[in-house]
Amino acid sequence: MESRRDFLKKATLAGASALAAPTPFEGLTLSTFTKVTRPNQAYPIFIDKKTMNIVGIGIGGKGHPNLVGMKTENIIGLCDIDWKYAKNCFEEFPDAKRYWDWRKMFDELGDQIDGVMVATPDHTHATIAATALTMGKHVYCQKPLTHSVYESRLLTKLAAKYKVATQMGNQGNSGDGVRQLCEWIWNGEIGEVKEVHAWTNRPIWPQGLQRPTEKQRCPKTMNWDLFIGPAAMRPFHEIYTPWNWRGWWDFGTGAFGDMACHVLDPVYQSLKLGYPDRVQGRSTQINTESAPQSEVVEFRFPARDNLPKVALPEVKVYWYDGGMLPQRPDLLPDGVDMMRDGLGGCIFVGTKDTLICDCGGFNSRLLSGRVPQVTPYLRRIPNATGYFDGFHEQDWIRACKESPENRVEGTSNFAYSGPFNEMVLLGVLAIRLQGLNKKLMWDAQNMRFTNISSSDVLKIVTSDDFKVIDGHPYFDTKYAEFNALEAANEYIKHTYREGWSLPEMPV
Repeated sequence: MESRRDFLKKATLAGASALAAPTPFEGLTLSTFTKVTRPNQAYPIFIDKKTMNIVGIGIGGKGHPNLVGMKTENIIGLCDIDWKYAKNCFEEFPDAKRYWDWRKMFDELGDQIDGVMVATPDHTHATIAATALTMGKHVYCQKPLTHSVYESRLLTKLAAKYKVATQMGNQGNSGDGVRQLCEWIWNGEIGEVKEVHAWTNRPIWPQGLQRPTEKQRCPKTMNWDLFIGPAAMRPFHEIYTPWNWRGWWDFGTGAFGDMACHVLDPVYQSLKLGYPDRVQGRSTQINTESAPQSEVVEFRFPARDNLPKVALPEVKVYWYDGGMLPQRPDLLPDGVDMMRDGLGGCIFVGTKDTLICDCGGFNSRLLSGRVPQVTPYLRRIPNATGYFDGFHEQDWIRACKESPENRVEGTSNFAYSGPFNEMVLLGVLAIRLQGLNKKLMWDAQNMRFTNISSSDVLKIVTSDDFKVIDGHPYFDTKYAEFNALEAANEYIKHTYREGWSLPEMPV
């Protein structure tokens, strides 16, 4: 398996290549698009409406290619807390007004805005997206959709209430791979699925770290208070941003939150999973500050309503990251790399056959060697065959321009991605609560664990140091103890820093 350093280099080059590749709208204008009658809907489909006015928030990283994927529209505002990191995006859209604070941007441009693109660190997704939804704005939000389960539930309900077009940024969801995989499974090609294994090689950033103690001066090109946002204040340090925030609990959701929204998407969609009723996790050493280096999580989902050609019985879904992999299936040929795409994959163990695929459902194949002959019938987005930016964003734009009564929703709209994101975050919670040494029973309706009592204690590492004296290692590991129920409730619904809040949960 390639090193994380090698993978990161490869991923960077791949990202650059994707940006250079032709986009699905290159050279097109709005007049190019025509309306096509359903059910044989073709992409793109636009109602005769004006070009959208879009603002981008969090534009220095993934937000930049997301906005490039929206170039058919007017990009009127750009917001980032790090103007050095955002420099290239500012230059790409020189006519867009620049902001530090998205709240000021909403105040000044609110009447002009049609859609909002959010690609900030995980912990600030919900405050921005929820505010935009209550303003009646269409929202495209990067994965993971939110930082907490409660936030995810809130965005799902707000999107339904305000009837706007939404999309989570798991771009592989727009590709053909997941659609073909669904068609095969729903046709009964592998029989009933009672077990799934999914994996990735993340993290490719530092994890398992302790909070730095050294003091650093925040650069003038960054607004640290706005980076912290609703999280608890801490001193600036270059280890947190602009990229490595993913590994810190206060800002990110670790490898699981980063990649499960890609890797598990075909699992969640094809098996119509809904909410799990049980979850448990284990990992390398976990501490109070940072996600562990490797994780294994097990979900259990109860039986769902049967499909016309296949039943959906109780199923267990296993997750592996940080170099961990499931056992190789018996029929997998020797020498086949389970990380061949560099991103991850899944194994669906069926009663009739076993299906293996790469990340996002691409390159599905049966281990028997049989190739199913299933006529495609799910909506396709032409040329969206891989993890290229543009197609996913343009499908959201198409949905934005259709009326709520006549809209064909993007496939990763919040009605789908919100519950899916809850599953992902429950995996994160299983890791953070593993010190309870129990299988956690989940009440999805009420968003609570039913088998954590007020007397349970959660013990978590705060620091772990060692030194060598006369050739002998001496370890000094310190722990903190927490009321487990209070900790779990805080993980499920965060307490925000003063000055930050969310809209009320719709009934």
